Amino acid sequence: MSKVPPAPAAPTPAPVEAPPEEKKPEKKEKPKAPKRRIQVYKLYKLDGDKLTRLRKECPRCGRGYFMAQHGNRLTCGHCGYTTYAKPQA
Repeated sequence: MSKVPPAPAAPTPAPVEAPPEEKKPEKKEKPKAPKRRIQVYKLYKLDGDKLTRLRKECPRCGRGYFMAQHGNRLTCGHCGYTTYAKPQA
């Protein structure tokens, strides 16, 4: 039994370097304005002893939920109910 010389080892490939990661620009967060709650005195008008509501109430939610006034519509912020104004011709 003769010794067989071992086969030459296959050349190992050179390590491939990963491409450098591109740095993403950091996003700047915009400062948020604080939420403002509506003042109750802006929703009612007091005439002597009589109290009148200045805004329409939501028909779904009932008393205490006023409709927000937008350009051509009224919207309830609680349930999302919306009524559109009729276009004037």
